[in-house]
Amino acid sequence: MKVFIACLGTETNTFSNMPTGLENFRETMLFHGDATRQGEHLFALPLRIWRQRSEAHQGEVVESLAAFAQPGGVTVRKVYEGFRQEILDDLKAALPVDIVLLSLHGAMVADGYDDCEGDLIEQVRAVAGADTTIGVELDLHCSITDKITSNADVVITFKEYPHTDPGDRAEELFDVCLKTHRGEVKPVMAVHDLKMVSMWRTPVEPAASIVRRMQDLEGQNGVLSVSLAHGFPWGDVPDASAKVLVVADGNREAAATAAGEVADMVWQLKNETHPTGHTIDAALDEALAASAGPVVLADLGDNAGVGAPSDSTFILQRVLERGVPNVLTGLYWDPVSVRFCKEAGVGATFDLRIGGKVGVASGDPVDLKVTVRGIIDDAMQTFGSSRAGMGDAVWVSADNGLDIVLNAVRTQTFHPDAFTQFGIDLAAKPIVVIKSTQHFYAGFEPVASQIIYVAAPGAIPMDFENIEFDKYAQPYWPKVADPNA
Repeated sequence: MKVFIACLGTETNTFSNMPTGLENFRETMLFHGDATRQGEHLFALPLRIWRQRSEAHQGEVVESLAAFAQPGGVTVRKVYEGFRQEILDDLKAALPVDIVLLSLHGAMVADGYDDCEGDLIEQVRAVAGADTTIGVELDLHCSITDKITSNADVVITFKEYPHTDPGDRAEELFDVCLKTHRGEVKPVMAVHDLKMVSMWRTPVEPAASIVRRMQDLEGQNGVLSVSLAHGFPWGDVPDASAKVLVVADGNREAAATAAGEVADMVWQLKNETHPTGHTIDAALDEALAASAGPVVLADLGDNAGVGAPSDSTFILQRVLERGVPNVLTGLYWDPVSVRFCKEAGVGATFDLRIGGKVGVASGDPVDLKVTVRGIIDDAMQTFGSSRAGMGDAVWVSADNGLDIVLNAVRTQTFHPDAFTQFGIDLAAKPIVVIKSTQHFYAGFEPVASQIIYVAAPGAIPMDFENIEFDKYAQPYWPKVADPNA
């Protein structure tokens, strides 16, 4: 058995003014055939699992490109086409192969390509041939397109948000594809378009019950896998809506029935699961009234993981204006300020201009007299079982107990160790403001007395019914009450 594995992905915010080019991939993850030999890199986890599983079955593994970029704007055309060609050339050189396993995102857009995943899978199919089993793992914030499902044999998305299960889904995909190669199952897929643009925070009810129902359906009536593709609200593509995708063993009707059942449940719970957020002042009022800390405020408007700059200052400005004491906040993507702090050194006190650099959605820069408290070269933070790079990072403090962490590689805040590695004691901070939408939850929930989502201004508007779609033209909830009417 010969297994070909590769990874290519990014999550494209088509409204972002930040182009996604080669440097972003280099900074995030870029390996040419050896990602599985390069430690515990976050985005290479599926590849590591597929290599281990394949070799455990005495399979030969051919490893190709592993490229992933921090979410941003549209990917530069020549960068996508170059990566695609590298994968196709490696596949041609490896032929014949029995199984192709691709770790993709599902919301990657390049100049001239609204559906990078569908385009890549279609060309992989053309090279590999009809008899090769092609399996695809996608982030749940993906667009499910006809081109994807008509060219892959098996498509499975993450189930959890935050994404605590990429490894589990990689195992699941390998199992189904191995059985397909052996002739033990004949996968077919059914897709149910929910015609919804929303988000589902799966660790909490009632969204958690949707995930449980999906898992309960697996194993019944030949159903092999059930996925809820949440879609990506800030990607203006023709297939932007959320969809349910079911893989079944040879029974498309059973797949469609299961997909419809999950879709009905999602629709019935839509009002309870639809994300909401406080205004900045309401969030600060609630945090100040709390009897214990730390209260975690999640800045929904400026999450690098959704393609935002991670340098907006709207909450920080309000903290300063109101004189809120003893606040910790980060991560602010500010390579210039990081450079200045490194030049000055630990213990230095000087005037520093923070944030507000990328564009209008970043707000105005904040000028503060700061003291440099800590510097870490090539800092890392935890995300699930992996480690994610922060680049060079610095901790600075200002008057009124304000502590800020700045970093040089754009990323959201995943875990408390983004702060604690500096020696910062979260328990001593009544309010912690982090730039993340949901991936922070697994790490911060155990240590937070309360979590408040803040719909602050920024590059990621949470007003889903008024997103300025152009290419996504169909009626959808919540823009219309009943998109099927």
